[in-house]
Parts: sequence; C-alpha cells; structure tokens
Amino acid sequence: MPTVPAVDTPTDPSARSQAAPDASAEAQDGAPSPEPAPAGFVADTMAELRRVVWPSRQQLFSESVAVILMVTLSAFAIAAIDRFYGWANAQVFR
Repeated sequence: MPTVPAVDTPTDPSARSQAAPDASAEAQDGAPSPEPAPAGFVADTMAELRRVVWPSRQQLFSESVAVILMVTLSAFAIAAIDRFYGWANAQVFR
C-alpha cells in the first residue's frame, strides 16, 4: 500500500527549499519566530467565520431538543444504575 504524505509537507523536493526559506535561518539563529500581527489574526478569524455553514433556526431547534433529550435520558440511566448499586450495597453490607 503506498504511503500518503502529510498534508503540510510538500512532495516535490524543490518545493521544500522554497516553502519556507527563512524557517531554516530562524532555526539556525535560535531566535523564536515572530508573533503574527493581531490584525492578521482578526482578519483570518473573520475569513474562517465567513466559511462556516450556519444551521437554520429549525435545524438548531431540533438538534437542541435531541441533545436535551439524550442528556436527560443519560441522567436517568445513571441515576437508576446508581440507585441499584446503592440498594445492592445495602443488601450485601448490612
């Protein structure tokens, strides 16, 4: 079976030297990489938020109801198991 390269590693050897020309210089200098500008972070965040597919009101409501029901059923199941083990413990260790 062929090996699939990682997403962030270029497959072309010539592209490796062009991908990050100053990365090796920073590693040799031992200096930390500069922090990204806050404006760049905000712009990148806004660009990512524009790509988000937001749910409709109906989808949001139905999925919220499903989550609430599952949490409630899980809580009742855990409470029932806890009560059973408490009762069994009381029967064994009187």
